Amino acid sequence: MAHDTHAQKKHPYHLVNPSPWPLTTSLGVLVAAVGAILFMRDINAWVFAAGMIMILASLIGWWKDVFKEGDIDREHTPQVQRGLKIGMALFIVSEVMFFGGFFWSYFHASFNPTEVTGGVWPPKGLNLIDPFDLPYLNTLILLLSGTTVTWAHHALLDADRKSTLQGLGITILLGLVFSCVQIFEYMHATFAFKGGIYPSNFYMATGFHGAHVLMGTIFLIVCWFRVLNNKMTISHHISFEAAAWYWHFVDVVWLFLFVSIYWMGYQG
Repeated sequence: MAHDTHAQKKHPYHLVNPSPWPLTTSLGVLVAAVGAILFMRDINAWVFAAGMIMILASLIGWWKDVFKEGDIDREHTPQVQRGLKIGMALFIVSEVMFFGGFFWSYFHASFNPTEVTGGVWPPKGLNLIDPFDLPYLNTLILLLSGTTVTWAHHALLDADRKSTLQGLGITILLGLVFSCVQIFEYMHATFAFKGGIYPSNFYMATGFHGAHVLMGTIFLIVCWFRVLNNKMTISHHISFEAAAWYWHFVDVVWLFLFVSIYWMGYQG
């Protein structure tokens, strides 16, 4: 039936069927946001967990539908792929605005220190993290991961499946190492989230970036399995390109975080 419908089409575009995933994803985000507030106020942690489960389940269902459209229904024509690329580019632009708010908050506080911070920046009494310790290590890790994901992309374009899997595998490993190093850094930090304007900006910016690294790692893991199962070709690998773009965006954001929050604010 799907092939008959496809044959009757008079245009190269894909008109998607009604889907529950936008609604369930939105509800999951709402539940997770309310749950995060409850969790931060030590009221209830299960609401946040339920929201995250709803989001994860919705994304899995949504991705399965998109993969079916491309792999089985053959709906991802060049025009559709171009639209998907534009959508991913616009999503990354929205992410730039998202992190721009954190940088705005940080620079506003640092350029206009008040009596609350002792009239100086960074605020008095804070033992900051040495930027050339774990943060520098994580910078090298992310920069290296940017080269390995590019290697994997070029290998895919050359139809070198083995090198593609190797490059993706190394990138995934580096992403997991980055997350572990950041968790270790948080565990040994001498200031808490509620410790003032600097700690709140620090944890919000680096924490959300860490969440993006985790999501990007999951994105790449999905791509690895798709390459393993021969679901990507030279002309049909839009999910890989989207993952690579997202990963490079995460790399660039970290460079800004390292220079502005870790390095410029440090007085060791």
